[in-house]
Amino acid sequence: MYSTNSKDEVVIKLVGKLSLEFPEIDQLKVRTIAEEVLYKYDVLPQETALVASDIEEKLAIYLASKKLDGLSSQTLKNYQYNLLKFADYLRKPLSSINSMDLRMFLTARCKNMKQTSTNGQISILKSFFGWLHMEEYIPKNPAQKLKQTKEPKRLRHPLTEEEVELLRQACITEREQALLEFIYSTGCRLSEVVNINKNSINWHEMTLCVIGKGNKEREVCFSTKAKVLLKKYLLTRKDNNPALFVTSKKPHSRLGGRSIQREIKKISLQAGFQKSVFPHLFRHSFATHKLNNGMPLHIVQYLMGHETPATTEIYSQVSKENVLHEYKKIS
Repeated sequence: MYSTNSKDEVVIKLVGKLSLEFPEIDQLKVRTIAEEVLYKYDVLPQETALVASDIEEKLAIYLASKKLDGLSSQTLKNYQYNLLKFADYLRKPLSSINSMDLRMFLTARCKNMKQTSTNGQISILKSFFGWLHMEEYIPKNPAQKLKQTKEPKRLRHPLTEEEVELLRQACITEREQALLEFIYSTGCRLSEVVNINKNSINWHEMTLCVIGKGNKEREVCFSTKAKVLLKKYLLTRKDNNPALFVTSKKPHSRLGGRSIQREIKKISLQAGFQKSVFPHLFRHSFATHKLNNGMPLHIVQYLMGHETPATTEIYSQVSKENVLHEYKKIS
């Protein structure tokens, strides 16, 4: 009884969708073909309101498992937020979800996203469904066929050494000087800088241990200039907070990521910069300057906490001067 109505509805929607995509299409001909194809089939609507979804239940187990694997709280929040979006979109048991379901979700979710953001969504789905399949919660992995979209390759533009010097000179307070020099000389991620404590610093060797991505610990170095400015800044402190960088006002709590971003932006405005300057730009500049000054790639890779040399190479950018110098050497 109600499959005939459903079949008519499918045919009408199909003709409508195709007409939007291909305005010159012969609607009557398409309708005739669709009706012929579906003639011997029963079409039933999906009763989404009655379908039980087990996504939220499995998602909780997945996130707990990934937390044990060492994923950061920020990454876990990102996974949870995006997978709950998926759960809201598709009310189906996980075992019945197929590749087309995932593609339809990605089409709706990523309509106005850049390729990098789309690839992030694909990675999350591949991770979740790959885990479900490995743990034998589902018989097949529907995300296995999903492919990353091709991202345009763009040159990243680091700060020049002259620009770094101009930013140094624009610093007013001891904290500004110490913060800028420390970020630039260590190449640390913003989250790593936030979590550093004073007692983790080896002043004699000018090194310290940081906790990076995946809860992995590594040793980084800082320059003599950074050492001098850090000590000068710490002498101005009257608080007992263990954090390396704290707020200027009482109760002098640990300086958060947003506050560090604001501090760097303020320094760039003081320097009269028109370009956007942010903490990660110093990390990129650190890698570029070290590689251009002859530091081996594997050393820069270790200092930055990258698992593969390919990741480090993304941050590197050979300077025009170095290219000309190397070319003239063998000409």
